[in-house]
Amino acid sequence: MDDQFIRLVNIIAKLRAEDGCPWDKEQTLQSLKPFLIEEAFEVIEAIEKEDMEGLKEELGDVLMQVVMQSQLAKEQGLFDIQDVLTCACEKLTRRHPHVFGDLKFENSEEVIAHWKRIKEQEKEIKRTKRETARSVR
Repeated sequence: MDDQFIRLVNIIAKLRAEDGCPWDKEQTLQSLKPFLIEEAFEVIEAIEKEDMEGLKEELGDVLMQVVMQSQLAKEQGLFDIQDVLTCACEKLTRRHPHVFGDLKFENSEEVIAHWKRIKEQEKEIKRTKRETARSVR
């Protein structure tokens, strides 16, 4: 599995390279927004139709969008796909202390309530960081 993911990352990088695809090289974070939305809707459509072959393909298209957006960000010195993966892993483990930590919950309602508390704490931390960054400037 890892080899295929690395292959996808390398394919996207090649498409964006000097000798890559003219269309792919023209894309920006902004220009790709409609495609990400379109692919998400196509995933939903495949699920509703219970079309597993279609779903597999559409999930691949969403994944391509994530890798492409990450490649564009990398080229701008913002972040790369490794940073995206790290962020996703950290968020999942942080938001599941009942799986990756010591907390225990009896049911999914308790899980959801705790999840909401964690999200609120995360929002407050982000707000504080933004305000601190503004005051430093």
